Amino acid sequence: MIDETIEEIQRMQTHSSSVVAVRATVALGELLDRDYRNVDDYERDLERNAGALRRANPSHASLHKAMVEVVDHVLGETESVEDAKARTREEIDRIVEAIETGKSHAADNAAETFEDGETFLTHDYSSTVLQAIETAAAEGAHLTGYVTEARPRYLGRKTARRLAEMDRVDPHLLVDSAAGYVLDRCDRVVVGMDCIVEDTLYNRVGTFPLAAAANVVGVPVTVVGSESKIIEDDFVFENEEREPAEIIREPVEGVEIENPAYDATPMHLVDEVVTDKGTHEF
Repeated sequence: MIDETIEEIQRMQTHSSSVVAVRATVALGELLDRDYRNVDDYERDLERNAGALRRANPSHASLHKAMVEVVDHVLGETESVEDAKARTREEIDRIVEAIETGKSHAADNAAETFEDGETFLTHDYSSTVLQAIETAAAEGAHLTGYVTEARPRYLGRKTARRLAEMDRVDPHLLVDSAAGYVLDRCDRVVVGMDCIVEDTLYNRVGTFPLAAAANVVGVPVTVVGSESKIIEDDFVFENEEREPAEIIREPVEGVEIENPAYDATPMHLVDEVVTDKGTHEF
C-alpha cells in the first residue's frame, strides 16, 4: 500500500495538498500489520517509509508536516513494538482528523468574512474556498464571483461550474491575463493555498501576479486554508515542473518550455489569512 501510495501521490498533481497528506498518513497504517523483531526495527521502518512518502511530493508542506509529526511522536516514546504500533495508530487518527476538520473549520471561518452583495475574484480550484462561498450563500449572502481559468490545467473552469450550481452566486469566467481588467469591480481577491512557509505563500501559478495587481489597485487579498499548511520548521519548498505538452502539444525547435505548478507570493501582498484557528492579519 505504501509503494502504491507513493506512486499515486506523484501522479496527484491537481489534488489538494490536504488530500495528499491524508492519503500518505493513512498509508502508514500498513506498518501496523508487519512483524518486527524489536522496537528499533519498527522505528527504522516507520522513519524510512514516512521519509519516502514525504519525498513523493516535496512541494506539499501539509504532507511534510504530517509525516514529521507521526515520526516525532513515536520515535523513542515506547519500549515495545506493540506500544509503538498503538501510538502510531493514535497519531494517524489524530492527524487525519485534524487535517479533515481543519479544512472544514477554515471554510466556516472564511464564510463569515463574506458580505451580502460582495464581488470577489478567485484563482484556480480550492475546495476550502468553495465550501466557504457555498456556506456564505446558503446563509443568505448574494455574491458575484470572477474566476480565472488557471491555465494550463484550466482548474478555474471547474471552480466556475461549482459556483454555477450554488444559489445566490453569480459566476463569471475569464482568462488569467484578464484579471487586472476586472479587479476594479471586485471587493477583494480570495484564494486557497498550497502552503505558507515563513513569509511566502506558495499557491497555483498565477497567484503572484494576481496578488501583485490587486496590491497596485488597492484590492485586499484573502488567503484561506487549514493551519496545517502553515509551516515554520526545516521544510524547503520544491516546485513541480509539469509536462510541456500542457502548454504546447508539438515541441518547437529551439524553444525551452517551462511549466511550473506553483509560484511564490510575498506575504506583504496578502491582507489576511483565514484558517481553522482564526484570522491572521498582515
